[in-house]
Amino acid sequence: MKRRDFIQLSAVAPLVSSPLLSCAQTAAPKTNTPISFQHSICRWCYNNTPLEELADKVKDLGINSIELLHPEEWKVVQKRGINCAVGYANDMGLTKGFNDTKLHAQLLEDYKRVIPMAAENGIPNVICFSGNGNGLSYEAGLENCAVGLEPVMKIAEKYNVNIIMELLNSKVDHIDYQCDKTSWGVSLVDKLGSDRFKLLYDIYHMQVMEGDIIATITKHKDYIAHFHTGGVPGRNEIDETQELNYTAIMKALKEYGFDGFVAQEYIPTWDKPFEALAKAVDICTV
Repeated sequence: MKRRDFIQLSAVAPLVSSPLLSCAQTAAPKTNTPISFQHSICRWCYNNTPLEELADKVKDLGINSIELLHPEEWKVVQKRGINCAVGYANDMGLTKGFNDTKLHAQLLEDYKRVIPMAAENGIPNVICFSGNGNGLSYEAGLENCAVGLEPVMKIAEKYNVNIIMELLNSKVDHIDYQCDKTSWGVSLVDKLGSDRFKLLYDIYHMQVMEGDIIATITKHKDYIAHFHTGGVPGRNEIDETQELNYTAIMKALKEYGFDGFVAQEYIPTWDKPFEALAKAVDICTV
């Protein structure tokens, strides 16, 4: 199942409030090696595992968060000592987003509802998407996104919650997705001028689109609030079979003091997926 399909299958239900979960309550890696950032995983990659069971499994691996959850799921993981680093505001999927002016009113309502919930529950980031271009120029899409996001950012600033737009490749996985280049995302951050609007830099997607990962994230470190991983090619485990050196990438994050979350977002292929996940966490602990 692709992630866009999983989003659309997950209907948003009313939230039952739960207490704020501080970083101090999350699980700590078993390693004695200090790191500047925290580990997370993306829920959809393990959608065959019940969320409660998944939370218990990843806690033992030193993972601090299960992300890409809807509001009604936040309390499920928090009760087990795991946070949610990134929450959804709706279930529109990846192809519909802020570049479509017809969606602005609905998107504003969605984010107006969820941002206060995120603040109350200690969710630091709420994800957003540009949507597909559908013939729209990059310039027009950028302007539309800025117009649609401007009122959202006023709410996010009030509640001290980040709105993060994900960079996705339009070459292989998400044909026609508009926010497919770091430079485009950086331009949108500059245009909005809000400290609460940042990028979700997906390392897998940007390796497919651009390469030059370490230089790019170092140059644009102030624009990036969150990272996703994945093996290239194939979007599978981040082991020695693929072309990215994740140890070197994580060292670059540590060197410039990144203190957010790095989330594993690869599609498991091993017979024992949690052994592979443990190895991925070890690779990314520098």
